[in-house]
Amino acid sequence: MRMLVTRPEPDAQASIDRLAALGIEAVATPLLTRAALDFHLPDPSGFAALAVTSTNALRALEDKSVLPDLHHLPVYAVGDRTAHEAKSLGFRDVFSAGGTFERLTTMLALARIEGPVLYPAGRHLSGDLAQALAPHGIMVVTATVYDMVAESYFPNGTLTELESGGLDAVLVYSRRTAEIFCALVSEKLSAAKKRDLVLLCLSENVAQPLLGSHFTRVHLADRPDEEAMMSLALAFAREQSGS
Repeated sequence: MRMLVTRPEPDAQASIDRLAALGIEAVATPLLTRAALDFHLPDPSGFAALAVTSTNALRALEDKSVLPDLHHLPVYAVGDRTAHEAKSLGFRDVFSAGGTFERLTTMLALARIEGPVLYPAGRHLSGDLAQALAPHGIMVVTATVYDMVAESYFPNGTLTELESGGLDAVLVYSRRTAEIFCALVSEKLSAAKKRDLVLLCLSENVAQPLLGSHFTRVHLADRPDEEAMMSLALAFAREQSGS
């Protein structure tokens, strides 16, 4: 059993290590790479909270050595992994929304935050937090602190393994990654392989571009988090082995 992990580093290696612990061999072909941006944050003293939808935002803040100025703020994280990263970087008051942008919006709306929210984010946003919270009277200041750059090339060796069956499944964690995978791979695989290739997706939103490109064996995690993705991978591996 061999699987392909498409998420960016260093998360790809973390997933490979977790799969190995489950007895599943995996290799990585990241389809996005984090790029540093030159940014300047507003005065942190003017904010009442920090909202985070990606560990990459926290890493970008760490790269610029601005985290100590923000440690006094409560952090509202989109999911458990992002919350764990925030705690590991020194934040004390951290709250997890459970894995979706909609849940994060609801949690912030109910938090009775007295003051504006700072939202460090990537250049390609999956949701507009400022717009979502405006009806609740919460002001959000979005700071673009990183970019995820799409790969323009898919390795021929990996493509050959996909076509030949050397890779049994592909793990896909974001809608943008799914879109890039379709753009780079879809037209290069045979119709039979597109019907047979198993894609393990974080959510229905992630799966939609794959279904639109006529990949048919698309499986969804029970929840949009890494634990559920590992459970999905293990369940598939056991099904294939008959155990």
